Amino acid sequence: MKLLSFNYNNQVRFGLKVKKEEAVWDVLAIQEQLAVLPEFPQTMVEGVAKGLDFVEQIRKLVEAASKDENPEQFKRAFTDITWLAPIPRTPKNVICVGKNYADHAAEMGGVAPEDLIVFTKSPLSIAADEETLPLHADKTDSLDYEGELAIVIGKGGKDIPKSLAYDYVFGYTIANDISARDVQYRHQQFFLGKSLEGTCPLGPYLVTKDELPDPHALTIVTKVNDQIRQNASTKDMLFKVDTLISTISQYVTLEPGDVILTGTPAGVGKGMTPPTFLKSGDVVKVSVEGIGTLVNRF
Repeated sequence: MKLLSFNYNNQVRFGLKVKKEEAVWDVLAIQEQLAVLPEFPQTMVEGVAKGLDFVEQIRKLVEAASKDENPEQFKRAFTDITWLAPIPRTPKNVICVGKNYADHAAEMGGVAPEDLIVFTKSPLSIAADEETLPLHADKTDSLDYEGELAIVIGKGGKDIPKSLAYDYVFGYTIANDISARDVQYRHQQFFLGKSLEGTCPLGPYLVTKDELPDPHALTIVTKVNDQIRQNASTKDMLFKVDTLISTISQYVTLEPGDVILTGTPAGVGKGMTPPTFLKSGDVVKVSVEGIGTLVNRF
């Protein structure tokens, strides 16, 4: 199931992509008009907290809309909506993992870490697919891209056993961990260099975990102006999804709607010779197999 969040008529909505159409089922509109269910979540975060029940509720709503005498009234064409990040606002900072691919660690002048490197990005850094993002030229001249697979937590928990970690996953999306390299290294702690507004685009879809049963068998490709910069597989992660969830939850209680960025492979701008950072007019596309392509302009 491919879910997305969007703005329609100045209202934040969410829904299911219409199969074989560039449109979305407005599930809130279906519930409001047809009253299919006794109750239904009003936000995506409330929904993911219900896990499989949320998925089943959406199926029932779409089935009812499809049988309506005018099903088109419940569809919103992509040309009529403004895309939002699938999770427009996380419960806490976006949780990120650094140097989770050995080749990326090497290109950054380091070695593969023996334990997780974890940092966070402000939730105010979250942006959407197709959004034009600022270069923040008054603060940095070294803005860089990092294409990544992102985990969306569906069930909260602490001290989660590795063997049960996937029970806490609702689904996956795509992230671009945009980084102000000069700020990042000047301040040592990564938070400021990673948290400028618009530096965490997510999307376009939140894909439920049943459609991606093996998150470590996905190609991940990042293009800048259609030039391939990153081309790798999530199988090369040093620390797998279950390890990330289990380890992080030993220290931080995970909540529904939390987003964990799983790290980026080699090919970032800083790793090029000479380093090549983003400039005005650049278009960055991050594609992850089974999810889609996240597109942003600068």
